[in-house]
Amino acid sequence: MPQPSRPRKGSMGFSPRSRAASEIPRFNSWPDDEGGPGLQGFAGYKAGMSHVVAIDDEPDSPREGQEETVPVTVVETPPMRAVAVRAYEDTPYGMRPLTESWAADVHEDLERALSVPDEHVPKKRPDVMETRVGGGSLAERVDFAVDLLEETGEHAVTDVFRAGEYADVAGVTKGKGTQGPVKRWGVQKRKGKHARQGWRRRIGNLGPWNPSRVRSTVPQQGQTGYHQRTELNKRLVALGDDDVTPDGGFVNYGEVDGDYALVKGSVPGPDKRLVRLRPAVRPADQPRLDPEVRYVSTASNQG
Repeated sequence: MPQPSRPRKGSMGFSPRSRAASEIPRFNSWPDDEGGPGLQGFAGYKAGMSHVVAIDDEPDSPREGQEETVPVTVVETPPMRAVAVRAYEDTPYGMRPLTESWAADVHEDLERALSVPDEHVPKKRPDVMETRVGGGSLAERVDFAVDLLEETGEHAVTDVFRAGEYADVAGVTKGKGTQGPVKRWGVQKRKGKHARQGWRRRIGNLGPWNPSRVRSTVPQQGQTGYHQRTELNKRLVALGDDDVTPDGGFVNYGEVDGDYALVKGSVPGPDKRLVRLRPAVRPADQPRLDPEVRYVSTASNQG
């Protein structure tokens, strides 16, 4: 018997489902920081997944104080360097750039036009992105940003985050090309006689006679994947530079040589893609810092 009523298939909150404009994700909102001025974001590259054995530190949990296995995503976080400072002004049309100032010794590869072969270097051209300076007064933020620009030193992920905190992770998902409405929207396949007519994975119709147009709410085939997505409240299980590379290296990535962040759960996007971290804008609670990690798996991912 058919269902008399049910919610529509798929969410309209992500429409139009088109390809991301850039593989470098962007943040449109930032958390309120009541402390002193500081950076409110960092970036890294997704290496792969592993698992750790940590102590459950959730208050009032039945397993509090006991070991638990936690799946984590290894995000390699090489040092970042400030190359420019940009100021914004609040206009009736939103925030608009007011002025900007670039450092004198900008990385030479930023203007690279040709890809020159360079062995054993995973990435030749740096990624450029904007990160908000929050906390303190406006004058303190400006002074902090100018100091970053004058120092032109490298900043590590530990300068922004601490193990145990919640972070929001943004990335561009895996691209799947053009897909039909069943995979793209999750509509049901035709059943019975309707399937035997030759079209099992098509929708029944494009809508009513009137209004005489196809509405945007009708599930149709099109681009699937390669969308920017932001996942909230991902806990940073550990930050460090110890050896976490599995035997044989991460598949499709290789070895993690420098700093990294172990993010609890999964992260959008394939291996080697840039992901950005931001302090949680809507943290569910205040977790305990510096969780105890007793074991990090380095078993081979290749069997």
